[in-house]
Amino acid sequence: MSFLTVMLARHAEKPGGEFPGKGSTFKGTRDEKSLVMRGWQRAGAWAALFSLSDATGDYPPPNVIYAAKPEPVAEGASFSHRPWETAVPVAKRLHLDPNTNYGVTQEADLVKEITAMTGVALVFWEHKAIAETIIPALLKGQELPGIPTKWDGERFDVVLRFDRAVPDAPWSFRQLSPRLLDGDTDQPFKKRT
Repeated sequence: MSFLTVMLARHAEKPGGEFPGKGSTFKGTRDEKSLVMRGWQRAGAWAALFSLSDATGDYPPPNVIYAAKPEPVAEGASFSHRPWETAVPVAKRLHLDPNTNYGVTQEADLVKEITAMTGVALVFWEHKAIAETIIPALLKGQELPGIPTKWDGERFDVVLRFDRAVPDAPWSFRQLSPRLLDGDTDQPFKKRT
């Protein structure tokens, strides 16, 4: 088996968006780099989705889960706890540990590690870096219809799925919207009504 599926998802909801509340850790301590209540709900919904699906479905259970390191990887580098917090419920449900070896600015190294694998990788990351850095590094110039060049800043409900049958084969792509929470949509980016 030499296939690879890579699923990219933005961390769950954060302070300052459409949903009210301050960011807080899973223990309830206020933290502006953490998820809001709606984000914790989404993290739990992702856990159910990815652990209840089968290998042939749209959302196969991952055998590895990556999340951006919840601390700066270099002086002055941005970071957030949100990708890691989003990944933890999925990882616990699947008896995995989230891989946080890479942080914001280290996306090229992340992609290099992932593309050397086989199986299913799920990545929770910062939305701008997904569109601007991770996807281009993954595709290496391959043109695919529907690939977002910018992540819709209002969307936390999307999975970008890339599949290839063997190493160095072309990727196929699908934008998936499972509609897990009230208000989620199945419309592609920027096509909401």
